[in-house]
Amino acid sequence: MKKFFVLWFSQAASLFGSTVIDFALAWYLTRETGSATVLATALMVALIPSIVLGPFVGPLIDRWSRKKIMLISDAAISLLTAVLVVLFITETVQIWHIYAIMVGRSIGGTFQNPALGASIPMLVPEKQLVRANGLFQMLQYAIRVIAPIAGALLMETLPMQWVLSVDVFTAVIAIGCLLPLMIPQPPRITLAVKANYFVDMKQGFRYIWSRPGLVRLIGMMALLMFFVAPASNLIPVLVNEHLEGDVVKLGWLGSASGIGGIAGGLLLGVWGGFRKRMRTAFLGFLIMIPCSVGLGYTSVNIFYASTLPAMLFMGVGMAFVNAPLTAIMNAVIARDMQGRVFSLYHSIVMAVMPLGLIIGGPVADLLGIRSLYFIASGAWLVILPLASLSKSLMNLENQKAEEKPKVTGTSP
Repeated sequence: MKKFFVLWFSQAASLFGSTVIDFALAWYLTRETGSATVLATALMVALIPSIVLGPFVGPLIDRWSRKKIMLISDAAISLLTAVLVVLFITETVQIWHIYAIMVGRSIGGTFQNPALGASIPMLVPEKQLVRANGLFQMLQYAIRVIAPIAGALLMETLPMQWVLSVDVFTAVIAIGCLLPLMIPQPPRITLAVKANYFVDMKQGFRYIWSRPGLVRLIGMMALLMFFVAPASNLIPVLVNEHLEGDVVKLGWLGSASGIGGIAGGLLLGVWGGFRKRMRTAFLGFLIMIPCSVGLGYTSVNIFYASTLPAMLFMGVGMAFVNAPLTAIMNAVIARDMQGRVFSLYHSIVMAVMPLGLIIGGPVADLLGIRSLYFIASGAWLVILPLASLSKSLMNLENQKAEEKPKVTGTSP
C-alpha cells in the first residue's frame, strides 16, 4: 500500500489546489458581476468537456501510460492557471478569459480523473480496493471542508493573482510525488494488437453493452443523478428562501457534508464494508433517502437539530455509495479496459446533470425548492427497489474481470 499512499498524497495536493481555485473563481465572478447567469454558465462550461470528451478519452487512457497522463494533466492545468495569473497581474482579465481557462482545466480533468481511477487497482490488492477507494472518498470530502475556508482566507488577505498561484504550487508538489512512482501498465488482453483508436473506442461501448450488470449500474446511477443534481446544486436557493439567506448557514451545510464524507471514508477504511460490496452501496442510498426528506423540511428553527445532521449523514451515505461501487468496477472490469469504461461511465452519468438542472429549476419555481428534495426521495424509493430485483446488477461483483469474455477487435 506504500505506493498507493504516494499516489494519494500527490492527488491530495492536486485536488486541494484545484478546489481552492474553483472557489476563488466562483467568488470572483459573483463579486464582479453579481449575475447568477454568469455563474451558471461557468458551471456549464466546466461540465461540457467531460461529458463530450469522455468516450474519446477512454481508449487513450488504456493505451497510454496512466502515470504520464496524470503528470501531463497536472502540468497543463497549472500552466493554464499561470496564464490566468498573468492576466490578473497585467489587469487585462476578461470574463471570457476565465471561461476559456475553465474549459481547458476541465479538459485536463477529463484525462486525469479516469487515469487516476484506472491506476488504483494497479497499486492495490483487490481485497483492499474498498478501503483504498474509501480513503480517496475521505480525501475528496476533507478537501471540500478545508479548501473553501482556505480560499476565503486567502482572498481576504492576498490579491487574486497570488490566490491563483496556489494551484501552481500544489501542482509542483503533485508532480514531484508522481515522478518517482512506478505505476504498472495492465497487460493488453482486450485491446487490439495493432493500435486503432476507433476500434478501441468501439470496444469500450461493446464491453459495457455485453455486460447487463454494468449497463444496469450505469443506468441506475444516471437516473439517480437526474433527480439529485437539481437538489444538490440548488442548496443556496434553499438557504436563501428558508434559512433567512444566511451564507454562514450555507457554509455550515457544506462543511457538514464534507465531515460526513470524511467519517464515511474513515469507517470504510477501517471496516471495509459488507462482504458483498453492493450491499454497502445500497446501505448508503438508504441513509441518504431520509436525509433528503429532512432537507426538504428545513427551517431556521430546526437547522441545528435536523438540517445540519441531515447534511452530515448525507455525506456519510455518499461515501458509502461511491467507494464500493468504484471498487466493484475496479474488480470486474479488465485492467486494460478501465480507462474506456470509467470515461464512458462518467460521461453518461454527468450528461443527465444539465437536463436535471433545466427541469429542476422551473419545478422549484412552480412548486417551491423543497419539492426537489421530496421528489428526489420518492424517485429513489422507486428506483432502488427495482434495481435490487436485477440479478445481473446485484451479482455484478461476483464475476471477476479475467473470467469475462474478451472483447476482441482487429485493425482494418
